[in-house]
Amino acid sequence: MPVIAAFIIIFAVIALSVASLWIAVRDRKRTGKAAGSINWGLCLCGVVGMIIVDLLLMVYSAYAIFLFLFFVLPAICILCVLWLLVAFLRKRRSHSVQLFGTAFASVALSFVVFLFLGGNVIRPALRWLIWSRQFKAELLAQPAPSNGELRHMEWEATGWAGVANVTVYIAFDPSDALSNAILPGKVAGIPCTVLRAFRLEPRWYSVWFYTDETWSECPWSSKAAAELKNN
Repeated sequence: MPVIAAFIIIFAVIALSVASLWIAVRDRKRTGKAAGSINWGLCLCGVVGMIIVDLLLMVYSAYAIFLFLFFVLPAICILCVLWLLVAFLRKRRSHSVQLFGTAFASVALSFVVFLFLGGNVIRPALRWLIWSRQFKAELLAQPAPSNGELRHMEWEATGWAGVANVTVYIAFDPSDALSNAILPGKVAGIPCTVLRAFRLEPRWYSVWFYTDETWSECPWSSKAAAELKNN
């Protein structure tokens, strides 16, 4: 289940953070260690720290990938330049290797998380894990629609200046019909064509429509249905 997966991710991040800090402290206290040797504990701390930053960005912002590209990544580049300058002045080449290895692993892992898992898997699962009680209470407080539609509420909306607007909804599906629906396609109780749906837990889903469509306004779905009918 997505919620269980999110819990496992959080637990793994915490466990790795504690383990990496312990390794870093232990390495610091070792005696007889070569002066230029690489501190793998600190490298692991850097990677785990970046994972935590990625998760926080995804939980609190729908624009996590843009925040990463325009704020976090430039900050990493500045840090690398400063660290390289210090390593050059102190003539410690191993520090440069350590820095590049940590930075490369952190950035590569971040891109994998954002591009392949972030918006479709990790973000909705984490948000539901943290705020599901609030979302459920708000949605179930609404009266049941008289037209047979599923209870729903807007979960988040993205877009810029009225362009490429994507609105995501939470839908309560008592029959769990969305779990077996062939998507993209029409689903009973939803007026627009459902592009994709993410099962948060039994009977609860996050629902995506085509760009610039909302729950009750379906310009692209209506156009596609008319073209299919004419053909």
